[in-house]
Amino acid sequence: MELFRRLKPIEEGIEYFYRRSEVIQSNIANADTPFYKPKELLFERELREEIRLKKTDPRHIEPEPQRGVKFKEITLDDVSGYDGNRVNLDKELAKLAETAIMARTLNEVLRKEVGKLKLVMGGR
Repeated sequence: MELFRRLKPIEEGIEYFYRRSEVIQSNIANADTPFYKPKELLFERELREEIRLKKTDPRHIEPEPQRGVKFKEITLDDVSGYDGNRVNLDKELAKLAETAIMARTLNEVLRKEVGKLKLVMGGR
């Protein structure tokens, strides 16, 4: 429904930050695991920008996103520690804090959007 179209991107953002926090927490939990490589979660849109599929001819078909795939988990190849573990605990904790702030912000935005819908429908 057209009335709820603004809620979908907010919902996707909240889902992304929730799943990203799970990935980061897994990285932190494996900080002492030898040869562990940290992972990161990317949005499909970010992936498309990173791949940079471009039309070079007007007759080309636009690249179509894969259905059902919104996020992609990738393995990062940062500098490894003495035991081959590549988790930088300070970086992961900073990413976790940033993720929590973004999720809280999106939850607040969602709350306000739902409040607007209630107001439009005559509720308070």
